[in-house]
Amino acid sequence: MPTLLHIDSSADLAHSRSRGLTAAFADAWRARGPEYTVVRRDLHTDPLPHLETSALHWAAADRTDAEVVPADAEQLRQAVIDELLAADAVVVGAPLYNYTLPSTLKAWIDRIHVPGVLAPAVEGGAQPLAGRPVVTVVTRGGTYDVGTPTETWDHGSPVLDIVLGSALGMRVYPVIASATLADRLPGLAPLADRARAEYADARTTLERLAATLD
Repeated sequence: MPTLLHIDSSADLAHSRSRGLTAAFADAWRARGPEYTVVRRDLHTDPLPHLETSALHWAAADRTDAEVVPADAEQLRQAVIDELLAADAVVVGAPLYNYTLPSTLKAWIDRIHVPGVLAPAVEGGAQPLAGRPVVTVVTRGGTYDVGTPTETWDHGSPVLDIVLGSALGMRVYPVIASATLADRLPGLAPLADRARAEYADARTTLERLAATLD
């Protein structure tokens, strides 16, 4: 039974563009048939705690004798990892907050990026999620066009590419919609048409991916 792990992190429960796009992906996934199921993790309404100890950065076998992890923290990390391992595909909603990821999404990343567990501890080490598709939906209030002063200010997208793609070996499908605050900030108002077009294109891309990913 193909399972999608649907992750949201936006703090806006009413008008979030990233939530709207990940929902479109999930709907298109379900439309493939009754066997296509969705597991939802909402990191805003049910946030993960920040790491209780730095020892959680390591697999249990790689910790020093002085590094002790509370049992409930160990169980929570394992539950999050097991949930990811059980998914056939993943969609992640990642609005850009202050030029980077929401802290709730970063807390999830800190639970799954563990050398010796999901990421290689040594060069050439195992990547149990290698080749698994993950769709990253990044929504950005402003614009970050090549050749502009803000070209390098998106510090969220690279984190997703590095951790999910390079470290975990997943197949990353990045989908981006920019200028999402054009309907709210007067300075971005001239970009309203672009914002609508990018959102529509992102939705079309996501629906196509959801209907064809395997």
